[in-house]
Amino acid sequence: MARPRFLPDNFTLMLVATVALASFLPAHGEGEVAFNLLTNVAIAALFFLHGAKLSREAVLAGATHWRLHLLVFASTFVIFPIIGVALKPALSWMVTPELYLGILFLCTLPATVQSAIAFTSMARGNVPAAVCSASASSLFGIFITPVLVGLIVVHHDGSGGASPFDSIGNIMLQLLVPFIAGQLSRKAIGKWVERNRGLLKVVDQGSILLVVYTAFSEAVNTGLWHQIPPLALLGLLGCCAVILAVMLAITTYSARWLGFSHEDEITIVFCGSKKSLASGIPMAKVLFATGPLGAIVLPLMLFHQMQLMVCAVLAQRYASRQRAAQAAGSAKAGAGKAVPGAKPGKSDGSSANAGAGR
Repeated sequence: MARPRFLPDNFTLMLVATVALASFLPAHGEGEVAFNLLTNVAIAALFFLHGAKLSREAVLAGATHWRLHLLVFASTFVIFPIIGVALKPALSWMVTPELYLGILFLCTLPATVQSAIAFTSMARGNVPAAVCSASASSLFGIFITPVLVGLIVVHHDGSGGASPFDSIGNIMLQLLVPFIAGQLSRKAIGKWVERNRGLLKVVDQGSILLVVYTAFSEAVNTGLWHQIPPLALLGLLGCCAVILAVMLAITTYSARWLGFSHEDEITIVFCGSKKSLASGIPMAKVLFATGPLGAIVLPLMLFHQMQLMVCAVLAQRYASRQRAAQAAGSAKAGAGKAVPGAKPGKSDGSSANAGAGR
């Protein structure tokens, strides 16, 4: 039986189930401590395996396309935060203050890696450049996101908070150190990791589900669902839709205005308009250890699913345009070959006349 198109993917269903589980059976006391410890171990394992998996050769293959990478970098870490702050007066009335802090937080995050590359490949874009841009965004985000959180999110929160430099230290200890350890171990275990991609997927999704469960358990224990009205959830969907639409428009028309090729435009759109759930949730756990973590990660979870659905449609449209362009080119080439075929007829006639003249 074919899967209905309207049904979300399995991971999204697991996320919804995890939120429901945390809402009805949140972790308490020693159970909460145990889940937090298990979550920290899973996150460290996740970044270790990502470090072991990341191919330096694949990254270097697209590293020379500096104009494209600069535009993706600016979209991810400059334009996105500016849009989040600029739209606050127009959108903040739709959600609670804590939810809009979550929106600002998602605007500071690095781009996705796996899905950005997958959509670029599906749409027939510049895949080596996508590998380079997405991987670099994920790596630089370890340093840049804490600074942006300190400058934007904490500033708009108005409650002070940890120094961005303290946050960078925590991020480096919990995320970057395992990542570097994985890179250093790549020669020893890199091939094993490549052969066991399913394990990385399990750790990837498992660590996210653990963070979501612990975050929402803590949030439910402090009355999250009593603090967020149902209309605010609808407003949050609207806010995410507006921000995603604005960023898709900016990346698309910026690429065209700057004269990038069609393949590069695809890469810029899919790398510059997406935000990473895999990096964002672990970072949120570190950066907002004493804050409203459930309300902070909820916008990211909704935005993540929305960007996947929208980008899947865009990727199919880009691919269909490419196929149509190739078909038109083939038809034109065929027509071009047919014209010379008529010339021999004229040539034969001319030859015959010439022969008759002789």
